[in-house]
This record gives sequence, C-alpha cells and structure tokens, in this order.
Amino acid sequence: MIGLRLDKARECLSDAEIMISTESYASSANRSYYCIFHAIHAVLLTVGFSSKKHSGSIAEFRRVFVKEGVFSETSSDIIGDAFKVRTKSDYDIHYFVSKPEVTVQLENAKAFLAEVEAFITSISS
Repeated sequence: MIGLRLDKARECLSDAEIMISTESYASSANRSYYCIFHAIHAVLLTVGFSSKKHSGSIAEFRRVFVKEGVFSETSSDIIGDAFKVRTKSDYDIHYFVSKPEVTVQLENAKAFLAEVEAFITSISS
C-alpha cells in the first residue's frame, strides 16, 4: 500500500506539472496538494494509521512525525499552505491562484515528496 500511495503522489505531481504548462493554475494547485496528501498517507501507513479525512491525516502526521522531529516544521508549513491554496482555489469562486503562487506549490510538492521518499527508503533499508 505504501508503494501505491507513492505512485499516486508521483502521478499527481506529474499532473500538476502538466496543468501549470497549460495555464490551468487551479488544477495544478489541486494536483500539487493531492501529491502531498498521498505522500502523507504513505508515511502514515508506516505506523498503521489510515484516515479518509484530510484534517485527521494531517493532524496525525504532524503529531507523530513533525512533533517528534522526523519531519521538519517546514514540511508542516508546506502541508498547511498547500491545503489552504487548494481549498481556496477549489471552493472560492472569487479566488484565482496566480502562476507564481502555483509555481511555489509545485516546488513545495516536489520537495515534500522527495523528503517522504527519502524517509520511506531509510526505514526500508
């Protein structure tokens, strides 16, 4: 299951890159967030945790992995920012995510996924 979650995260990251190139910025922000979301689930599976709720998954990741210093506070900030931008761009009809903003989201998703992949590799060795 961990591998499947990582595959899904990579797929979402690829989708985010495509969406940015076609100027579909809200869709890119959405896919960047879901890259992070699936990566979080991959990490949570290492401790046997699974939740369908975004807030529960994020809270558990922060409690178990950020609070204990396994992942940095920067990772927590990336999650929070991606969730905020995705929520606003998906549900607020008056909010338009800009190319610079979505570019940051994409770079953050890449960095987060790389950190998660390194973590998964380190515990698998």
